[in-house]
Amino acid sequence: MTLSPDILAVALKTATSYVVNAIEVLRFGGLQTDEEFSPFEIATRRPMFRLRRYYAPVAGVAEHGRVGGDAEERPRPPIVLVPPMMISADVWDVSPSTSAVAALHAAGMDPWVIDFGSPDLEDGGLERTLTDHVVAVSDAVDLVTAATGRSVHLAGYSQGGMFCYQAAAYRRSRDLESVVTFGAPVDVRGNAPLGVPEDLIVNVARFVADHVFSDRSLPGWMALAGFRLLDPIKTARAQVGFLRQLHDREALIGHERQRRFLGGEGFVAWSGPAIVDVLHQVIIQNRMMVGGFVVGDHVVSLADITCPVLAVLGEVDEIGVPAGVRKIAAVAPGADVFEFPVRAGHFGLVVGSTASSLTWPAVADWIDWREGTGDRPKGIVEVGPDSGGDPSPGTAVMLATEGATQIAGVGVGVVRGAGHLAVGTLRTTRALGYEALHAAPRLLRLGQIQTGTRISFAKIMAERARTQPDDACFLFSDRVHTYSAVDARITNVVRGMIEVGVRQGDHIGVLMETRPSALVAIAALSRLGAVAVLLPPSQDLAELLTLSSVSEVVVDPEHAARVTDAGARALVLGGGADRDLPGDLGAGLVDLERIDPDAVELPRWYVPDPGRAGDLAFVVFTRSTGAWQTKLVTNHRWALSAFGTASAARLTAASTVYCLSPLHHPSGLLTAVGGAVAAGSRIALSRGFDPATFDEEIRRYGVTAVSYTWAMMRELVRRPVHPGETLPAIPLFMGSGMPRGVWRRLLDRYPGTRVLEFYSGTEVDVVLANLSTTKQGARGRPLPGTAEVRLVEVDPDSGAIRTGPGGYAVPSGVGAPGVLLTRPRLRVDASVRRLRGVFRRGDTWVSTDDIFERDRDGDYWQLGQASTVVRTAHGPVFPIQVADALGDLPEVDLAVLYGVSAATGPVAVAAVSRWGCTAITAADVGGALASVPPTGRPDIVHVVDDIPVTNWYRPDATGFAARGLPKAGPRTWIRDPGTGGYVRLTKAVRDGLVTSDQL
Repeated sequence: MTLSPDILAVALKTATSYVVNAIEVLRFGGLQTDEEFSPFEIATRRPMFRLRRYYAPVAGVAEHGRVGGDAEERPRPPIVLVPPMMISADVWDVSPSTSAVAALHAAGMDPWVIDFGSPDLEDGGLERTLTDHVVAVSDAVDLVTAATGRSVHLAGYSQGGMFCYQAAAYRRSRDLESVVTFGAPVDVRGNAPLGVPEDLIVNVARFVADHVFSDRSLPGWMALAGFRLLDPIKTARAQVGFLRQLHDREALIGHERQRRFLGGEGFVAWSGPAIVDVLHQVIIQNRMMVGGFVVGDHVVSLADITCPVLAVLGEVDEIGVPAGVRKIAAVAPGADVFEFPVRAGHFGLVVGSTASSLTWPAVADWIDWREGTGDRPKGIVEVGPDSGGDPSPGTAVMLATEGATQIAGVGVGVVRGAGHLAVGTLRTTRALGYEALHAAPRLLRLGQIQTGTRISFAKIMAERARTQPDDACFLFSDRVHTYSAVDARITNVVRGMIEVGVRQGDHIGVLMETRPSALVAIAALSRLGAVAVLLPPSQDLAELLTLSSVSEVVVDPEHAARVTDAGARALVLGGGADRDLPGDLGAGLVDLERIDPDAVELPRWYVPDPGRAGDLAFVVFTRSTGAWQTKLVTNHRWALSAFGTASAARLTAASTVYCLSPLHHPSGLLTAVGGAVAAGSRIALSRGFDPATFDEEIRRYGVTAVSYTWAMMRELVRRPVHPGETLPAIPLFMGSGMPRGVWRRLLDRYPGTRVLEFYSGTEVDVVLANLSTTKQGARGRPLPGTAEVRLVEVDPDSGAIRTGPGGYAVPSGVGAPGVLLTRPRLRVDASVRRLRGVFRRGDTWVSTDDIFERDRDGDYWQLGQASTVVRTAHGPVFPIQVADALGDLPEVDLAVLYGVSAATGPVAVAAVSRWGCTAITAADVGGALASVPPTGRPDIVHVVDDIPVTNWYRPDATGFAARGLPKAGPRTWIRDPGTGGYVRLTKAVRDGLVTSDQL
């Protein structure tokens, strides 16, 4: 082929242009353009950020927006734009043709941009935390509000959108007209980029947070490399395309600023502490979904967002996956949430032709609509709480088409398919091995405990302060108290106690509401080696002090007067800003807060955390048949419940336990608080159980487990669910004594939740846990590491243990009632009555005095305390068995059983209260009690208006028993011995049962 001069000239010109342009790229990093950035001024400089105001108005000249329909100009609504951490603030003004600030200003807005700068070039920039960024966004909103005199619209891209959500929650939507986000996922774990399995991303995040970025930051070039690796084929194709067109300057110049931005100029360093915060809170703990997000010393939830939200999402976005973006509707039920889908990838949402033609006009129309100056924009769709699931068929087709047009898409599809297969495998493996994996270290530690082993509540707290000092320990009144801060507070309180004369081994009362200072007081006594006597807020305080031989009580200000009136010295602790104490304290009142801990000289006898497993740690009170009794809890007994609860409930450092159980009740300190401390979990405390604020606090604190006692949750399930109300997802309720009817209603109210019912004897080394999801009311099986248990038969009349050949106890068969015995692993306290020679010569057992039966699967069902069993002529009647059977009726709220003396002997009477307005009939009662053996059914059943509960929510039949036989009437039935059914109790029949002293 002969080359003509024209062809040679074109080739030479092309080669020359290629070389000239290549030299320019090598010299300047890219082609030089005549494009200029949009004008702005720095309105405010702060160490954390600079606040840019674009197109700032000239002094003395009013700034107005577009012309409205009535031909009158209006002020420009301010919009604050937030970039991600690893991308420069210039992402909002990459080039004139794709500039967000230029487009918004032309549309009549007042754009402001937060510029975090480059952390590696800022003073202290590489030490920035996630909290610093969120607070900076909040501060910027305040600055813009003050400058413009009105509320603002807050918008953010990618992680900047997450900052917007977090800042809006932190501010409770104050001064915010709306929040707009672009490709900002809320659920990163469940909707990870490229379909990465959730378990894998969590494990990788934990490794990276603990071992990679714990002491180093991410440089800008590495951030760029990570961005390119998300789609390496597309990155390579872009580079090849640029090189192929390098000779054609006019073809490249329009996209040059954008290419240079993505080529490295737009990426900045990322501080290590901020990375660790993001990995822990956003991915590992999933706080944007479950709540409990920590910002400084505050705890927030996205449920605190109440302003309108617009989520702009890319239908083919593999980073901000649409399903994860839509989850904002599920976690912010108080906000009106809308979405605007755009057929674009992650970067194309805010930069490029798609952003110019679709994104920014839609955002401008959205602001006009929210300002009341425009109609609802087309294409903006309201999102419901359940709209975050699988993508629509149209979106799926778009994703498939996008993938089919490039090799990268095929690769992504293969990875995603393999990922889904891996998800199934990992879930199966986790279901089989999770409990063993996480419980093994705790159970191993339990098995190694001997009588002389040093272990106590305070010692475990000290371990947590050493291994996870900056993790949240207490969440209270929307504030966060870290383990290190709590440990320091405990040490200071110890010094104060030593100053007022408290010594190791002293028995000191604790009478406080459930608050951080109460737990600090208990831990301080444990660290000192004293015994905490946990006093209930009873009218019998003087009796309790005498019973426990206590002369000094740690109290909050609210209970100080009661303690001094009862004759004890009050050691006042806590109370915060609400404390009200006289300036001149009397001899019976000591304010521990006025003692300077640094001025206290520690005595030589003081050794922190001296408690050993066999030492007495706590004294608790129980009430049986009207009389108060003390129960002794050793450090080993506390550790048994604590580590057993942590294992059975699968608690981890990412868990948050909502402690509603009163601290003076054994389940509060042993189960709820103990399990949380043993697992290193967060402990959320409330000023009192209030069903009206329960769901709100669950969301705010990110609660994963709720503790309860007895019928506490009855108050919650009574509260109606209003139309349109979205209830939070609660993985677990844990406690002891929940009536079966309340259990059923709780599962109905919170679908998907699980109830973990415990039984733990206060003075014996046994913990039963119901790990089943189908056996409502069962107490479950013994946890590994706890004492061996056996059921033995008892005499139906006297309640004494039955003996067989050789004088040994007779074991109970399957389904037969018996008293629960435990075989202690360690030395038993001398005050606990021991049984010897029970099954063989020389063995030692301890009776729990609780009656159980065991089913064929090995699960134990509690029938009642031995002292509350009603022993009638037809056999023993067990209170819990009868109450659960009657509680299975949908019409029954609560049920209790009690004994009454009658002319024919003891009579078992059951009282039931109604649930709703449906009447209870004799047929209902007979049908419900059909599950109870005939000899164990109550003689009389009657309907009452309400059943009172004790201060720890146990149904209380004391008042009914004191009134004797119930009155005859249409709501009282007696069991017919002939048919076994229940008939109306008439006055004549009742008169025949009344004894002479009841007339």
